[in-house]
This record gives sequence, structure tokens and C-alpha cells, in this order.
Amino acid sequence: MKISILDDYFDTVRTLPCFAKLAGHEVAVWNDHVEEVGALAGRLADTEALVLIRERTKIEAPLLERLPRLRLISQRSVYPHIDIAACDRHGVIVSSGQHPGTPSYATAEFTWALVLAALRRLPQQVASLKAGRWQAGVGSSLRGKTLGIYGYGRIGSVVAGYGKAFGMPVLVWARDASLARARAEGWAAAASKEAFFAECDVISLHMRLVPATRGIVTAADLARMKPTALLVNTSRAGLIEPGALVAALRAGRPGQAAVDVYETEPVTDPRHPLVASENALCTPHIGYVTREEYEIQFSDIFDQILAYAAGAPINVVNPEALQRPRGGG
Repeated sequence: MKISILDDYFDTVRTLPCFAKLAGHEVAVWNDHVEEVGALAGRLADTEALVLIRERTKIEAPLLERLPRLRLISQRSVYPHIDIAACDRHGVIVSSGQHPGTPSYATAEFTWALVLAALRRLPQQVASLKAGRWQAGVGSSLRGKTLGIYGYGRIGSVVAGYGKAFGMPVLVWARDASLARARAEGWAAAASKEAFFAECDVISLHMRLVPATRGIVTAADLARMKPTALLVNTSRAGLIEPGALVAALRAGRPGQAAVDVYETEPVTDPRHPLVASENALCTPHIGYVTREEYEIQFSDIFDQILAYAAGAPINVVNPEALQRPRGGG
């Protein structure tokens, strides 16, 4: 098969051990990011299987209409960037394993790195030293502060454990089923959503972005946070009401934010309101970007391609497309 891999910024995928799974196939790897439909269609004209790295490129109807040879999109995790209805119409199968029970430890670790970096003001301290100055202020400790986990899933449960290891009381807020699981695993649940935002010193978001969770963190929620509190988002920007976080930081509640995700990516303008904010620590969506995590993810992605090539596709999220096989050539 002719396989294309998009947005491999640092040409990492071909260096992974799992890349050997694609031996015998014709593979093209693209290291830059292209959004313009015409340019993408030109690159992918002969592509039969398309590999996506998370949500870096949107796959929508105007592009699919220009890719008559495309048969399979293989990726991992959620797929808000893919027009599934258009894939159904064009007979393009989308395989995307949801890896139940296997958290992204890379993202959990990075979440905790952001917590420490923000509260101990590490970027400011490093910048001060590089500028020929000494200490740049006083940070905050974690022990005894309350950690809030909003969304108790695979990653949230791991981050809760990190908080306990640092001597933090942990509060959870989530859907009823997730709250019940958190309680069963020994964690305290907040009395209400309002109490959760008011009581926590650090709040970390850990939910999938689906229609029911889009904008679930409102301006009113943020306004309840302490002026000394930190909000961390390594999940999805769309969980927060549009514009609410920037406005909240300007108002001083919460006092800080640490974010790895944005409504539109990549962010390359230093004037972006979060990037330019003095009380926001911003990173370029690197929570999952480690060699070890890539090996796990792409091993699954390539297995999906091999299963399709063998005539038995797996992790199909749009079974309707199976009824509309595309012609090859």
C-alpha cells in the first residue's frame, strides 16, 4: 500500500522500532505542516492509507473529495479533526484505537512538570539567570495545597496519585460514574462543581473533548477560583468556554494558568493572548511527545494498517464506510 504520514515535525517516526512493521509498503513521511487543501491534495494524491499524528491536520470533505485513492485513515485516540460523515460518504475507513485502560503516562508526567514549573516560576528563574541576574521571585510549595482533578479517567487518576505523593489533599469532580470510581479508589469527591472550583489550589483538566464537554469550564467557574490558584490544561482547549481563561487571568482568578493546548494549532504568533500573558505558562502541545509514547501510539496505528491490508480492519469508528469500499488502482 501507499502510506502517507503527516506532521512528523522532527522526523521521529521512521526512527522508531515499530516503523519496521511497514516494511514492504511504500511510505512517505512529511515533516512540515500544511493546511491548504490544494497542497495537501497534491501531496496525498496517490495515498491509500493516511497516518495522522493526533489532531495536527483536519481531514474534511473538501480534501476527501480530492483523494479518490484514499481507503484508510489510521490514528489513535479521539478524532474531532476528522469529518466522519464525509468519510462515510466517500467510503474511507477510520481506524482509531481508544486504548482503554492504558493511560498516557507521558501526558500525566508532563502535567506534573507544568504544575511544578508554574508554581516554582521556573521559566522566569531560568530567564533571569540567562540574563545575568540572580533569583527572580518567590515560588509556592505543593504540600498541603488541594489538588483538583476535573475528569477522573486514565490520566486524571495517575495525576491524582502524583498529588498524593507530593502531600496534597486531592478532590475530584467528574460525571457520576467517574466520581463513583474515584470514591471507590479512595479519593474524595467535591460537594459540588462550585465548591470544587472554590476550594482547590491547583485544578487539572482531564476530559475528552466531546459535544457534552465543550465549554464545560465556564467563566463563572474560573471566577470562583482563588487568586493564588493554578489552572492546568493538558487535555483540550475546547473544554474551556472560549475567551474565558484569558479574561479570568486578566481579572486575577485564577492567579496562574499552565496550558499545553489551544483552540487553533499550531500557535506561532507570540502575540497570542495566552502566550503573551504574564501569568500563563504556555507549551506547544507536547504532553504526549516522547519517544516512548510515540512507540506505543504508532505501534497501534501501524497494526491498524496491517489489519486493513489483511482484509480485517480493526478499531473502526465508522462501520458504515465498510459498506462503501473504494476502488483502487
